[in-house]
Amino acid sequence: MSQKYETVIGLEVHAELRTDSKLFCGCSTKFGADPNGQTCPVCLGMPGALPVLNKKAVDYAIEAGLALNCEIQEYSKFDRKHYFYPDLPKAYQCSQFDFPLCKNGKVTIHVNGVTKDIGINRIHLEEEAGKSVHSGDNILGSDYSLEDFNRGGIPLIEIVSEPDMRSPEEAYAYLTTLKSILQYTGVSDCKMEEGSLRCDANISLRPVGSTEFGTKVELKNLNSFRAVQKALEYEQQRQARLLDKGEPIIQETRHWDETTGKTHSMRTKEQADDYRYFPDPDLVPLIVSPEWIEEVRARLPELPPAKFERFVREYGLPEYDANLIIATKAQADFFEATVALYNDPKTVSNWMMGELTRLLKTSGQEIEDCKVTPELLAKLLTLVDNGTISGTAAKSVLEEVFATGKDPELIVQEKGLAQISDTAELEKIVAAVIAANPASVEDYRNGKDKALGFLVGQVMKETKGRANPKLVNELLRKQLS
Repeated sequence: MSQKYETVIGLEVHAELRTDSKLFCGCSTKFGADPNGQTCPVCLGMPGALPVLNKKAVDYAIEAGLALNCEIQEYSKFDRKHYFYPDLPKAYQCSQFDFPLCKNGKVTIHVNGVTKDIGINRIHLEEEAGKSVHSGDNILGSDYSLEDFNRGGIPLIEIVSEPDMRSPEEAYAYLTTLKSILQYTGVSDCKMEEGSLRCDANISLRPVGSTEFGTKVELKNLNSFRAVQKALEYEQQRQARLLDKGEPIIQETRHWDETTGKTHSMRTKEQADDYRYFPDPDLVPLIVSPEWIEEVRARLPELPPAKFERFVREYGLPEYDANLIIATKAQADFFEATVALYNDPKTVSNWMMGELTRLLKTSGQEIEDCKVTPELLAKLLTLVDNGTISGTAAKSVLEEVFATGKDPELIVQEKGLAQISDTAELEKIVAAVIAANPASVEDYRNGKDKALGFLVGQVMKETKGRANPKLVNELLRKQLS
């Protein structure tokens, strides 16, 4: 992008709260039910149906606000936000406008070695809309849409950042950090594939050195954090080209098309006045006592920033390792449970970030769902330490554990993977390899150390990877000298 412009980005994140029932009625929030099977007169907006606020949703919203360093407002209220769209049967959404539940928070991000605070303007409670099911791949290419109102009325928090991000990379870091914090608290499962975490992005450009904001554009249909980053990168370029030509930026909502890698205009952006907000007459103001706030604060878990510092201090992990390990609570818990059984944090971290992560990515599983448990991983690493198997063999054993959940010791026995550490047996194999490779022997004796690696490889080949590599090195050096 042209160095003449500075990018200004703000994000609006919607997170569905992990309650069993909806925000204003008793209908189930369970995902995957038959269309319109979890509805009632309240969430369908039938005349005369009265809402009743879900206390657990307020609990979760307070917990999210505290975890994100917000001030919890003792007085807040619900408003009607009017707009006309098929997934909103009442033609208004019950939300919070001028008196939100949480204000003035922050999230700390780390990008390219730089630490930065991203302000959170507000967090407010609102009800989810229904889901439009389009006949085509997206709304722009569809002939018709169907409506499923099962999702309508599920409690949401909308987390509105300040326009503090200056690059798509910062936006990506903010989202991953925010998701991690919400998952640690347990207020939301944050499953983007199920729609329980969604993000809209606002982006504008301004001349470098200017303090006035440019005209912002809102981006929608961002179905992953990478999509957010790619859409923002494209929009940076598009707006810069327009400004270079002296053309104005139109304040509008644009649709991100993953297939083409471009944004397309959807509609001009509404202003707050266009929504005709007014207090919902069916809901009394929400009063949150200091005692309620402190009760929620007392059950906050250890959050990622504190866990990061502790993992570096207590376990001696490099910052890079600690940052990856704490990315999810399930992963951090797995690490600590394994270290409790096998007291070598760095080795555990290496295997988790290396082989285990590779297997999880290949299978599309999460660590909490896979068959490798902390107990099984600790057993496997102990087998390597005591010389029963080599590090190479351990990788294939881990693959088998991952696929079957079997005990590593049983797999080693069944597959005959036990390491050969018998000196007399290995001396014979080493002597045979030396006799069969005179050129490499001569190279080694002439100072070419790489030749030793070749000879070690030949011994490992002869033993099908079962020879103790350390012992093989010792025996080769002894015989070659």
